[in-house]
Amino acid sequence: MTQLETQRMILRNFQLTDAVDVYQYAKNPHIGPIAGWPVHTSVADSRHYIAEYFISPHIFAITLKDDPNHVIGLVGLELVDEGNGKDFMNPGEAEISYWLGEPFWGQGLMPEAIKAVVAYGFTSCHLQTIWCGYKDGNQQSKRAQEKQGFKYDHTVPRMYNPVLDEYIIEHFTKLTKLNWQH
Repeated sequence: MTQLETQRMILRNFQLTDAVDVYQYAKNPHIGPIAGWPVHTSVADSRHYIAEYFISPHIFAITLKDDPNHVIGLVGLELVDEGNGKDFMNPGEAEISYWLGEPFWGQGLMPEAIKAVVAYGFTSCHLQTIWCGYKDGNQQSKRAQEKQGFKYDHTVPRMYNPVLDEYIIEHFTKLTKLNWQH
C-alpha cells in the first residue's frame, strides 16, 4: 500500500470500509456528475464504486492529517501501461482524476493533493506525461489544473461517457515531466 503525505493531508489507498465516508459526499449532485459518475444512492452504491474503480495502487483516498480515517475525496492516476487512458495517450503516460467533498472546496486542498500525486507519478511511476481533463464549464477543476502547471492541449467536442450514458465537451490539459522539473 502506498501512502503520500502533504502539509495538511494523508493520501492513502482506498478500503471498502471507506464507503460510509464516500457516500456522505458522493450523494451530493454537485460532485459526481461534474466528475463523470452518477450521484451515489446508498452506502452499498459507494462500496460498489470503491471496489470497481477506486481500489487501485495509484488511486488515493484524501484524508486530513487530524482525521486520517475519514475520507473527503479522491485523487489518483490511471496509467496507460496498466490498460487505462484515452485513445490519444501513449505508454509512459497517465490521466489524473480527482474529486473532493463540497465542504472542503475553496481551501486549496485539491491543488495540494494534485501536486503530491504528480510528483509521485513522475518519480515513482516514471511517467513522461500526465493528462487531466475537465468537463466544459467546470472552472474549479480548470483552475486546480492550471495551479499545478497543466497546460491546455485539446478539446474533445463529443466525448462519450458510458458511466453516465452521455456525450460531453471535455477539455484536456497536460504536464510533461520536463516542464514539471523546470
